[in-house]
Amino acid sequence: MRLPLSAFTFSAIQVAFCAPLNLLNVYDIQGTRFVSPYNGQSVNVTGLVTAKGPSGFWLASVVPDTDERTSDGLYVYGSNSIASVTTGDVITLSGIVQEYRSSADYLFLAELTSPKNVVVVSSGNPVKPLLLGVDRSPPTELYTSLDKGGIFAVPNNQTLLEVANPVLQPALYGLDFWESLSGVLVKVTNPIAADKSNTYNDVWVTGDWKKTGTNARGGLTITADSNNIPDVNPEAIIIGTPLDGTKNAKAKLGDKLTDIVGIVQYTFGFYYILPLTGVKVVSSQPYPPPPTTLTSGADRCTLTFGDYNVENMSPKSAHLPVVAGQIANFLRTPDIIFVQEIQDNSGATDDGTTAANVTLQTLVNSIKASAGPGAQAYDFVNIDPAPGNLDGGQIGGNIRPVYLYNSTRLSLFRPNAGTYRDATAVSADGLGLTYNPGLIDPTNAAWKSSRKPIAAVWQTTGGQKLWTVNVHFSSKGGSSSLHGDARPPVNGAIAARTAQVQVLTDFLSSIFAVEPNAKIIVAGDFNEFIPVSAVYDPLLAIMHDIDEAAGIPPVERYTYNFDMCSEQLDHIFISPSLVPKIEAEHIHVNTWDVDGGASDHDPSVGRAKLC
Repeated sequence: MRLPLSAFTFSAIQVAFCAPLNLLNVYDIQGTRFVSPYNGQSVNVTGLVTAKGPSGFWLASVVPDTDERTSDGLYVYGSNSIASVTTGDVITLSGIVQEYRSSADYLFLAELTSPKNVVVVSSGNPVKPLLLGVDRSPPTELYTSLDKGGIFAVPNNQTLLEVANPVLQPALYGLDFWESLSGVLVKVTNPIAADKSNTYNDVWVTGDWKKTGTNARGGLTITADSNNIPDVNPEAIIIGTPLDGTKNAKAKLGDKLTDIVGIVQYTFGFYYILPLTGVKVVSSQPYPPPPTTLTSGADRCTLTFGDYNVENMSPKSAHLPVVAGQIANFLRTPDIIFVQEIQDNSGATDDGTTAANVTLQTLVNSIKASAGPGAQAYDFVNIDPAPGNLDGGQIGGNIRPVYLYNSTRLSLFRPNAGTYRDATAVSADGLGLTYNPGLIDPTNAAWKSSRKPIAAVWQTTGGQKLWTVNVHFSSKGGSSSLHGDARPPVNGAIAARTAQVQVLTDFLSSIFAVEPNAKIIVAGDFNEFIPVSAVYDPLLAIMHDIDEAAGIPPVERYTYNFDMCSEQLDHIFISPSLVPKIEAEHIHVNTWDVDGGASDHDPSVGRAKLC
């Protein structure tokens, strides 16, 4: 006969069932740090079975302790023992404590391996999840005590968290909080998707707890505090594969989901909640977003401009007509568009082709068709990159930044196109560029395996001169997980982007030297967040962030979704002379799309008074 747990004192359980002596509690094994104090040791444990998975099950402390640093959950790894237990069983067993990780870049997961001597002490005991937002709430700004200067501070990778193994401070730091709940059964009420689902239908969420950086869509935007320390939203958690073999519904940014009950588990480089069953979508916000309101009309003093990374576009790209429709119907055909990731005429085929005239003509024809009868076709400005895949991106694609422009609104001032070999500079008379359009210092080491910015000088039909630079900086490839071992996390190619901003700033300074009130617009995919001051300080000393100048709320400044964050990789900077009468909008036609949209980036639109 099995008696309920309440019939025994803890010592009586050991005697009555011949349980092993020196029984540890789950919280003893987890300890107050990231690495278990019993790592590598054989132990005897007692606990309550809270959930079962395909390769093991989870235990909770029978009587939790009062120390929030010590997790009351533990994963028992071993499929042979699953059948011998049922959720609600209190058991004793023995095993080996091991810290496991699948990559040296990840954190360890404390687990009990090689389980044996499983004895069921009692069954049918209540299993109650910890209610997040009520019983415990995650911190909202900082990740660990080791991220000195913030999560994007430089230099990166100064400490390994698992080596430093600090005492957990779950009230202050996000990783400490989730580690203090490792293996614990939790409940999330009223979850909201912070990103679209990935290919496995895993999705980042927040629940009924305090949040910072919440945008109007319900996502979490990367913001910064008064000291410019980035807030990268440690209060979000990713929902993984359900333990019962069902599937989560596909969700998009801002979707409201069913309540979630599941186990906190570190896996694939992040802290997850593994739900007991599939998560469903309760409601979604409207899609698509409204078109821009920023148009120029017949005003010759007004100029509209757009910025759009069109994600590896070739003449045969399936998303080309979709992007064209967005430019016509959502961006309302700005007078000039800064475009990135235009591929050559053969796309990703590595056949030596670098020309992109077919790609660009196909795009502008499609925009004209989408815009309808009487629409003005765009002209385009392009400099083909050097052969040999030297500018990064998809092999064979030869991506580059280009301009599309409406020739009834503006034209190149003293056109004299350069090649990939030619470095443009301010002309001797100070009025224009030696190559227009031209590349900025293309042989500089800062641009190794990256796109070279294309500069141009324009004259509007209203007689105004405008200088522009279109950029696409080095990507964040090689970055480490924000939930990873390296602290601060590795911010891939940050040194390259820092050098690139300096080269750009030096070029802009040469314009201001001859024309202090020059009207300049710099736009493109910078692949970096504004709060990363190590990158942007030189540029912001002479230029203005258009979002700041136009008064866009910080939480609405995003053009990209990645993991737990709505974030901004695409930026527009303007010279001081353009600040007084500037307007701007981000058109969330892709970040709000459940299928990912036509591109992984949102386009942006601005309107400037030049007269």
